[in-house]
Amino acid sequence: MRLIGGSSLHVTGVASIESASADDLVFVEDEKHLARALQSRAGAVIAREFAAATPSGKALLITDYPKLAFARAARMLRDPLHQPGSGTVHASAVIHRSAVLAPGVCVDAHAVIGERAQIGQDTHIGTNCTVGTGVTIGSECQMYPNVTIYPGTKLGDRVIVHAGAVLGSDGFGYVRDGKTGHHEKFPQVGRLVVEDDVEIGANATVDRGALDETRIRRGAKIDNLVHIGHNCDIGEDVIIAAQTGLSGSIVIENGAVLGGQVGIGEHARIGEGVMLGGQGGVLPNKILRGKGVAFWGTPAQPLRQYLKQLATVSRLAKKD
Repeated sequence: MRLIGGSSLHVTGVASIESASADDLVFVEDEKHLARALQSRAGAVIAREFAAATPSGKALLITDYPKLAFARAARMLRDPLHQPGSGTVHASAVIHRSAVLAPGVCVDAHAVIGERAQIGQDTHIGTNCTVGTGVTIGSECQMYPNVTIYPGTKLGDRVIVHAGAVLGSDGFGYVRDGKTGHHEKFPQVGRLVVEDDVEIGANATVDRGALDETRIRRGAKIDNLVHIGHNCDIGEDVIIAAQTGLSGSIVIENGAVLGGQVGIGEHARIGEGVMLGGQGGVLPNKILRGKGVAFWGTPAQPLRQYLKQLATVSRLAKKD
């Protein structure tokens, strides 16, 4: 990464090419958009090597990964809701005397922090959040309003949880009485562990383990309205899009990508790097393997096979 020109330029924000001002940074990944970026009002442009030889009065930051550099710059430039180290606690917040708040923790109005909870340095607890007994939250985390964290849950550092999410609730586990037909609750006494750098979307729900633990591993990103059942193990850097539902005891290996509205049955395993398309369905106990392989449909199958089947069905339908 190197800078061409503009060594004294001071940028204060990021923007699209169309809406940028002289104080903004923009990015270009495709050479065909370079001229538009250079003609914009933006003060600086992040681009690949193709921009280096183009005459320009703008500051150019040359990198192999413009979008990634732009995302990192945006994180550095945006104004945080609370400056680290401010340590403001709203007068209406309820904090148990045994709870431990590290320096710089911010607690907003009507939040409740329970007995023996531990909150790491520079973490922000939003309005109306509930942090249960024995919960541990790491440093530099962001809990948006109305997040509920059940007792015993553990969150690592730099975890972001968006509004309305529920972490550590009981799993959906029952035992049927063969004589009466009634369903009795199976113990849900495990815990939920969320590792560093995880982001969990608005109104998502993640259940605690039944007897052991549910674990969301480092860097996983979970979209809005996702449900993760008890005893699931979500691997590092996994992506799960909105409205996906996971039954209990599912393993999603590192780097897998699940599209929107995916449904997965209990005890299934999605292999490392597998891509499962939107509305895909995986039957209980099924294993999908193939790093970089796209699966589609219900039951999920490799995309090429799925498309062949669709074509066959289409031909048969035309014959009728």
